[in-house]
Amino acid sequence: MEKRDYYEVLGVAKTATADELKKAYRKKAIQYHPDRQQGKSEAEKKEAEDKFKEAAEAYDVLSNPDKRARYDQFGHAGMNGAGGFGGFGGGGMSMEDIFSHFGDIFGGAFGGGFGGFGGSSRRGSRRRQNVGDDLRITVHVTLKDVAHGLTKKIKIPRYTACKTCNGTGAENGTDFTTCSACNGSGTQIRTQQTMFGVMQSETVCPNCHGEGKIINHKCKDCGGEGIVKSEDVVTINIPAGVAHGNMLRMQGKGNAPRHGGIPGDLLIVIAEDKDPELIRDENNIIYNLMIDFPTAVFGGKVEVPTIDGMARVTIEPGTQPGKVLRLKGKGLPSPNYYGTGDEYINISVYVPEQLNKAEREAIEKLRDSENIKPSEETKKNIFQRMREFFQ
Repeated sequence: MEKRDYYEVLGVAKTATADELKKAYRKKAIQYHPDRQQGKSEAEKKEAEDKFKEAAEAYDVLSNPDKRARYDQFGHAGMNGAGGFGGFGGGGMSMEDIFSHFGDIFGGAFGGGFGGFGGSSRRGSRRRQNVGDDLRITVHVTLKDVAHGLTKKIKIPRYTACKTCNGTGAENGTDFTTCSACNGSGTQIRTQQTMFGVMQSETVCPNCHGEGKIINHKCKDCGGEGIVKSEDVVTINIPAGVAHGNMLRMQGKGNAPRHGGIPGDLLIVIAEDKDPELIRDENNIIYNLMIDFPTAVFGGKVEVPTIDGMARVTIEPGTQPGKVLRLKGKGLPSPNYYGTGDEYINISVYVPEQLNKAEREAIEKLRDSENIKPSEETKKNIFQRMREFFQ
């Protein structure tokens, strides 16, 4: 089934503020919360679960400025990982993932496992997973890089798991004991009275900070942190069609977390360098060509720059300023593989600022010639072309 628009899912306008998004998501989450579905049929519970996850997915994207900008530009295609773009991918999320990720919106009441969907409780079923910090870098690209894509190797300073202790932080990788406060689960159960009734939620064990174990003797190489500083060479594949401000994500190439877990991601922000001659207009390229008066009158062949080198174009006799020539397929590819843009050549005619005596006399002889003066029809045509070009 085709995905619904995220703004439609939350029932907000595309100009919604962060507070409006948060309020709309809270309303949807309460409406489809598992504890509000008691006594309903399995089909109704399943429908509520789908809408609950759909609202969570929409809020995850729209509440993140980078994801929201990418979604506004590319739609769902920009969220599905095609062409190097990362996304939310809500289909693989569990209910615990959603409650853990959005617990700050509702407080501790929604932070644990719930049994309302699917008929089975998951309380205490898993330990909090350590995730390392994301890293962010900026990569500069040219128009040629955008046209053809780019593979680049970059040296990244980051934290990696200590090899001596296998990332545990404990001497020999084994010198730790099970936390007595949570019996190794990393979490503690608490009961809370809410608007839905009495609810139980999981909180991180304060004694072991969710790790389920206590280090007895620290690893000497990493000082008990489980991570060490290193420099890794990362190969980055930048797809064709990216634009300034786009962000790519490489999973697992960020910092390793303390005491083991999943490394964070490497976020690559695209910075497009301005070309000295060509102007980008989405997937099209614009070049401003200035020709001299004789060429405009008599026509001729001229060379113009393109992304991949020079191209020869024909100037027709009597070419007027503001005329636009089109080089089909000489633009940039779409990031969603929907075709390639064109190059548009906007023609200007150079009017000399200084003339010698002979030049001035020659032009003066032409001043009163009817063919030199523009007709009213010519004026209208030039104006119309300029208006169409800038629309």
